[in-house]
Amino acid sequence: MVTTPRGRPRSFDRLTALEKATMAFWEHGYETTSVADLTRAMGISAPSLYAAFGDKKTLFEEVVEAYAGSYGSYGDRAFAEETTARGAIGRVLSESAELFTEAGHPRGCLMISAAVNCSTPEVEEALRERRNRNLASFETRIRQDIASGELPADTDARALARFSGAVLQGLSQQARDGATKEELAAVAAMAMLAWPPRRTEEPRQT
Repeated sequence: MVTTPRGRPRSFDRLTALEKATMAFWEHGYETTSVADLTRAMGISAPSLYAAFGDKKTLFEEVVEAYAGSYGSYGDRAFAEETTARGAIGRVLSESAELFTEAGHPRGCLMISAAVNCSTPEVEEALRERRNRNLASFETRIRQDIASGELPADTDARALARFSGAVLQGLSQQARDGATKEELAAVAAMAMLAWPPRRTEEPRQT
């Protein structure tokens, strides 16, 4: 006996709707994007949104996960493929200059810009935790390079990690303010000049 699913079938593509929600949150931030804004952008009704994604906060959590695995995945690739902190973080900054300004989506970083003026404690804390995890990964890689001798022993790993994170956040805001890819790439390159010098070979004894 064939059974018929109860209720009306979903009349929209969930992944497409999620991508449209991502664009809305990316453009306007979490706090100022209303449910009405989301349903209009996604092309669905409020009951359909709640049925498919839950409430606004739950939808945003899914958006952040999707963003991290797609647009934001360049950071994980850089850390996986580069062998030094200088190489990995330098690549993150340079590729951010491109991502933050490319056509086809809002400017800047969703996880940085969505936190601006956010007054929902759970959302604000979740975004802060993500940013702090990024800083921790910067610091861990820097400490590894200090231990291996790639960076000088007196390098302040925490300060260097925070400096790099501050540059990344600044790139996002400047992209939102209209900076070009070339301008941001120049900032990223200049930031790397502030890093300690590379390890040099000790002169051979004769």
